[in-house]
Amino acid sequence: MERLRSSDPARIADHRLLGRLGAGGMGVVYLARTSAGSLVALKVLAAEYAEDTGFRERFRREVEVARRVRSPWAVPLIDADADAEAPWLATAYVPGPSLAEAVAAHGPLGEHGLRVLGGRLAAALGEVHRAGLVHRDLKPGNVLLAADGPRLIDFGIARAPEDSGLTATGLVVGTPGYLSPEQAEGRGGRTIDAPSDVFSLGCVLAFAATGRPPFGTGALDALLYRAVHDPADLDGVPAPLAELLARCLEKDPADRPEVAELIRELLPAEAERDTAHDEASIPPSDAPVDSPGGAFESWLPDEVVRLIARRSTEALALPDIDRTEISAAAPETGDTASGTAPDSGSDSDSDSDDTVPVAATGTRDTPARRRVLLAGAGVLLAAGGGATWWATGRGDGGSGNEKPSASASSRRRAHIVALHGDLSGDQRDTGRAQENGVRLAVAEFNARRDAPFQVEVRAEDDAGDPAESARVAKRLADDPAVLAVVGPTTDATAQSALAAYDAALLPVLAVSPGAIGLSVHGFRSFLHARLPDSLLSFYMDAYLRSTRPRRVGVVVDRASDSYGWEVSANLSKQLGTAGQPYVPRVVSAMRNGFGDTVDDLLAAGIDSFAFAGLSDRAASFARTLRERGFTGARAAGPALLDPRFLTAAKEAADGWTIVAPVVDPADVPEAKAFVDAYRERWKKAPPRYAAEAYDVTSMMLTSLADLPSRSRTREELLAALRAAKYQGVTRTYGFQKNGLPVIDGTGGYLWRVENGAFVYGGPAPLVA
Repeated sequence: MERLRSSDPARIADHRLLGRLGAGGMGVVYLARTSAGSLVALKVLAAEYAEDTGFRERFRREVEVARRVRSPWAVPLIDADADAEAPWLATAYVPGPSLAEAVAAHGPLGEHGLRVLGGRLAAALGEVHRAGLVHRDLKPGNVLLAADGPRLIDFGIARAPEDSGLTATGLVVGTPGYLSPEQAEGRGGRTIDAPSDVFSLGCVLAFAATGRPPFGTGALDALLYRAVHDPADLDGVPAPLAELLARCLEKDPADRPEVAELIRELLPAEAERDTAHDEASIPPSDAPVDSPGGAFESWLPDEVVRLIARRSTEALALPDIDRTEISAAAPETGDTASGTAPDSGSDSDSDSDDTVPVAATGTRDTPARRRVLLAGAGVLLAAGGGATWWATGRGDGGSGNEKPSASASSRRRAHIVALHGDLSGDQRDTGRAQENGVRLAVAEFNARRDAPFQVEVRAEDDAGDPAESARVAKRLADDPAVLAVVGPTTDATAQSALAAYDAALLPVLAVSPGAIGLSVHGFRSFLHARLPDSLLSFYMDAYLRSTRPRRVGVVVDRASDSYGWEVSANLSKQLGTAGQPYVPRVVSAMRNGFGDTVDDLLAAGIDSFAFAGLSDRAASFARTLRERGFTGARAAGPALLDPRFLTAAKEAADGWTIVAPVVDPADVPEAKAFVDAYRERWKKAPPRYAAEAYDVTSMMLTSLADLPSRSRTREELLAALRAAKYQGVTRTYGFQKNGLPVIDGTGGYLWRVENGAFVYGGPAPLVA
């Protein structure tokens, strides 16, 4: 939980606010106490949307829907006022993590857990459908975990099938990756009915079973395409459940099971004792979950059980309603709202000691102990989507070898900036370049006479392994001295790390990952400091059309998964919008060569090519073009700005133009001081991505230094970074509300291969 900010009210209606559970573009979710002393999650619509009649109507309907749905497995509405100046609604609060957070941090669920998850979510959906509604946005972030079972949340876009207010034909509403085919195609109307929710439930269960979405990740249109056309990836789903999930994910809604059938197959014991609409026999929230053998057994992994118990204890220890009365003029002597300890008076921020006696080192985790933890956790109910509780312990933390001087460190405690990167794997050159950029920025900051604090660098190597990346993120997130992270290096390692960083509200500035999905998945602390791959396509379009082609061949390599779709989708749209003739070709990942594809396209009159794929297969494609004697324009995205492309393609690499989000600082006049300092320190020219890492680190340190000493916390730094506009040596940096970079027409750069080397060509034009 975050502290209340000075701009937050102390009270909404008769609810005393205790802290912030989360915030997004639509508004803020607070933890609050009712006049009776109960804890609730209170959602307030942002002022700019409250003035919009359409958004206010959507909020009013969310309240109406929440009132109509009554299930022990859906978060109950406690109170609401959709007509207030700032519309709000309050739901019962449970400190459990979302399914997305739990799986990212602790791995997939076992078969028993999947049965409980699926059966009780199906029961919740059954109540939604009995109320004449369709949820439409079932996803891991909208499922919270409690000791006795899951809780379904967020009815913001739930509608009756006949209601076309948000679901007109051609409009896609929901979350790609968890949408049914009928939603993905924007069919609208009565075609979006109960079977659509069953499909989404199948996606959620596949994610819970494997740790990955069944239709992959990446560009939004790629996810929509796969939902409609591709089979679901169910590899790793427990065998007894695989056939049932496959039926849930049938493309034809008529072939999917009904929720009553799902309950019977997943939880037969509960299905037998429950009538179609009688909830009297459903276990109360503090009752243990039945195991197949009839003995007590938790449905969740031990780590999640302990997390729920710890957060439950912390929530129960919050100040009561009387002790939260504060004066607007009261001095800021501690974070009363979030229950943290008063500031110790040091220059650095002070975090509370994590003294909750749960799963302490050396404590034996017996079945009896777990029953006590679960019973305590069952006292509270689930809250708003994505809300997390952040409590960190005081400690010295880890440090890198970029330490402040002895005299400086004796004056003030150092903060830590972490570099999370691939320092020994396939992308080690990029990771090491970013590490050097971070270290140089920190060294220059520490050398300032007016530096208000000192900074240490902590470098963590994930070797390009997503599993190790998740572990690195957990270590850094758990260290309260780490205030920001630069990295990770790749899309895959970022995807596996961001949930842990998000749960801790630890700011993450990424300069090399390019998947736009990293931003649209809603990670609050993620700041995308480069243009995503999908937006670089606009520059590629301008370059290709500047060569005056007759017809462009757009080759999409399926082996590159989401990257290929991100690059090609917008490129195809731009070419089409401009009236430029083009011919797309999708090449199967199973094909070893591109000869047939090239021959087919050349026969169709193609005189320019765009390749949407990775460096290894791009080299094969380039060699094929050279063998055919092709000398026209050849363009690609940033994946080809890789030495491995030069090595594998050899002479065939010459003549390729690459659009990338990175500069050569040696050719940027504004970066001269950086280049000189880098050469002096490392005796070589700065490689790609060193200057970008230097810039975002300098931006972060400037933002941190501008904060009052008592406000130098992760959450305050994150807010400052989101509001900042910083002129770096490479370009101007700023962020939108969703963490994407501010779109100002810059950020794309041209590179060309000449004589077997990459040559920087400067900023890429946006106009042909």
